[in-house]
Parts: sequence; structure tokens; C-alpha cells
Amino acid sequence: MPARNVVSNGIPNSKVRYSRLATDDDGYIDLQFKKSPPKVPYKAIALATVLFLIGSLLIIIGALLLAGYFGVTHSDRTVPVLIIGILVFLPGIYHLRIAYYASKGYHGYSYDDIPDFDD
Repeated sequence: MPARNVVSNGIPNSKVRYSRLATDDDGYIDLQFKKSPPKVPYKAIALATVLFLIGSLLIIIGALLLAGYFGVTHSDRTVPVLIIGILVFLPGIYHLRIAYYASKGYHGYSYDDIPDFDD
């Protein structure tokens, strides 16, 4: 068991120099309260744009198939195209809306609300 007068680095307490703190210093610096500029998650916004475009395309194709604009032999296969289009469209439009409002500076929206895929 090590002696009590030895600091964790192996330096004895008697050789460690201490200095007094300034009396007018409150322990805070101005930089810790300065807000850093927001980091824009470009990859996540690009992914949201791709999801939005693919979802929109699938919704349009599904609606045209359901309306009978294209000759469809099996009409039961049109509804899944529409459902998949909606499921892909929703996250894309959600994250694009957050990115748009954050870029315009609306209160309550920031780029921190968008998941970032940069590891």
C-alpha cells in the first residue's frame, strides 16, 4: 500500500507547488457562455432529401396504379407501393422540415434535432 504523502504520479507532496487563486476570479470565462455556430449535418439532410424524393415517386406511382392509369393485371399489388411510398416519404419530409426551419432560424428548431451520421 502506497504512503499517504505521495501523489498519484509518484511525486511526494512536499515537492508539489501550490498557488493561490485570484480573489476577483469567479471561476468562469466568457468563452464557455459563447454559443458555437451550428454544425450542419449535410449527410443527414441529403439522406432526408433522397427519402423524400423516393417516397414522393412511390406515392405518385402507387396513386396512378390505384387509379387505373396504368394497365395492372394484379390490382392487389398497388396498395403496397402506396404504403411503402408513405413510409419512406414521412421521415424524409419530417427531417427536411426541421432542416428548413433551422436554416431560417425559427425558434425551437436547430440542426441538433437532426440525427448526424458522421462518426
